[in-house]
Amino acid sequence: MADSKPSKATLDRVAQMKQYVAEQMQNKICAAKDREQRRTQVEETLNAADADTDVREKVMIQHLQREKDLLRKSRKRFTVEDFDTVAIIGRGAFGEVRVVRRNDNDDKEIYAMKSMRKKDMIQKHQVAHIRAERDLLAAADNQWLVKLHFSLQDDEYLYLVMEYCPGGDLMTILMREDILSEPHTRFYMSELAMAIQCVHDLGFAHRDLKPDNVLIDFEGHVQLSDFGLAKPIRTAKDDLAIDFQKQAASAAAGDGPVMPAKAPINRASYKETRRRLMYSTVGTPDYIAPEVFAQKGYGLECDWWSLGVIMYECLVGYPPFYAEHPMETCRKIVRYPETLKIPPEAGLSWAAKDCIFRLICGARRRLDFDGIKVHSFFNTCSWTELRNHAPPFKVKMKSDDDHQNFEIYEEEHKIGHSNKSSKKTSSSHFIDFTFTRRPNKERPGLAALFDTYEEK
Repeated sequence: MADSKPSKATLDRVAQMKQYVAEQMQNKICAAKDREQRRTQVEETLNAADADTDVREKVMIQHLQREKDLLRKSRKRFTVEDFDTVAIIGRGAFGEVRVVRRNDNDDKEIYAMKSMRKKDMIQKHQVAHIRAERDLLAAADNQWLVKLHFSLQDDEYLYLVMEYCPGGDLMTILMREDILSEPHTRFYMSELAMAIQCVHDLGFAHRDLKPDNVLIDFEGHVQLSDFGLAKPIRTAKDDLAIDFQKQAASAAAGDGPVMPAKAPINRASYKETRRRLMYSTVGTPDYIAPEVFAQKGYGLECDWWSLGVIMYECLVGYPPFYAEHPMETCRKIVRYPETLKIPPEAGLSWAAKDCIFRLICGARRRLDFDGIKVHSFFNTCSWTELRNHAPPFKVKMKSDDDHQNFEIYEEEHKIGHSNKSSKKTSSSHFIDFTFTRRPNKERPGLAALFDTYEEK
């Protein structure tokens, strides 16, 4: 009898179920710990309270009501109809991003909602990417990564409801300022390095670092976003940007000369063109490490290369391997020992230039997080107190749903009002996609913080 092995689809399904069970068990353990902590706090309050029966009864009633409210919220199934659109602030190849507000009487919080059409995700083989993004965001809960509050779906779309960062992104700052000073660059690069390390600590390589994915929160600090290309470390050898990879190897092997990048003739036009390219299906290879093109496997080092490229762009005004055509950029990246040059007119310090050359270099020699922390360019950073540093640019807000730092798009369809087909396909429901984050008292919403922000 022939030896029959499980199909890839079966193995993938088994892996999904294992992950689902693990997540459910972890959620139950965390919920039990939280309940025990709340019970202990109530007992301490009762022991410290007066022996008066009325006081003890009042404390117990408050405790039971709080537990009831938490249970009700944990069981609530959110739908897209629970949110009202404020503005559309992003539109790309696979979906769009909206500023939305909860329409619950008890919760008027502002969020950023990323919507993706299921049909497009399946046809363009993006299902694994959106699952990776959802899994990473669900696992993450720290101040350097954009927080996922809910993930939900309807017949036509997948939705990620995330923390809203009203300060725009680092590319918005670069388009406005053109070039950043070394102190300002140090601020953003130190916070971005911390965010990258948080992704690595979760067991993922980000693989898609660029200024557009470095968001600015309401205080002016960095929060990393867009984990659609993130991969678990164990599978980081999977291909990335296939079109670039296939052509880069043959392009790099050519005998023609490859010249260092020169500043764009029209800087303003370059930045506008580049922004449009980022939201297209084509993308840009400017921040991709050379080992990714080599198709021989790569690890977490690829993210530190991208940090170096972003640092160069902040200080010089354009990426180090800039070219009019993406394939020419690929050639420059693969042959970086010949093409990486820092123009003298940039006037960079020795420490800044050395840091760039230690990040944009071979993977074995490249600085990691520990190396970055002790590099002389970052010698004024207090790594344990980065959030206490004053941001270079204050985020000005008129209200908690202020979106002046984003380009606004016309609404093409209303969320929750898609045409529902009477005949559902097997792909109409994504198993184990729905997620609701348990409340975190340490990170209040933007609406609760806005009054405090205005007083600063």
